[in-house]
Amino acid sequence: MMILIPYLFRCSVQITEKSCFKCGAIKPITEFYVHPAMGDQRLNKCKECTRKDVQANYRANIERYKEYERRRANLPHRVAARNAYARSDTGRIAGNRAKRHYLDRNPTKHAAHIAVGNAIRDGRLLREPCELCGAKAQAHHDDYGKPLDVRWLCAAHHAEWHRHNTPICPDAQHAPRHSQRIAG
Repeated sequence: MMILIPYLFRCSVQITEKSCFKCGAIKPITEFYVHPAMGDQRLNKCKECTRKDVQANYRANIERYKEYERRRANLPHRVAARNAYARSDTGRIAGNRAKRHYLDRNPTKHAAHIAVGNAIRDGRLLREPCELCGAKAQAHHDDYGKPLDVRWLCAAHHAEWHRHNTPICPDAQHAPRHSQRIAG
């Protein structure tokens, strides 16, 4: 005859505060994430410490996370969902709102782009191949305050330049891309 004795009993006492093992602070139970594997159903690290750890991990492994997000964004079902959203009324409205917001924030950039397009159309500026590889090129501004002073870079070299540099832009509200995405 075998007797089964449960070795773990969950108590039904209502806990209102808990101590974080990381910072040692005693905080309300709501300041701890729910975790079903824990005895009290809450993580032993407070939300603030957990967020700091997650942010530190992200910064330490930024290239790995960027690559993961690039691959994830290009999964067929995600591409299809993005395209379907862009074609929907809601997506068109959001896209137009984003474009308008960009134009309002970057009037000098917009004027430079228009000036280049007009100069190409009128024959005052000739489209040239990429100065680095000779492929079909885009007009690139090192300084948006000089709208017709452009360099010709293919899409790949243009994107590479912007990954490592910030163009000069007289717009007062212009800020470099990716500024302070993660609080440090």
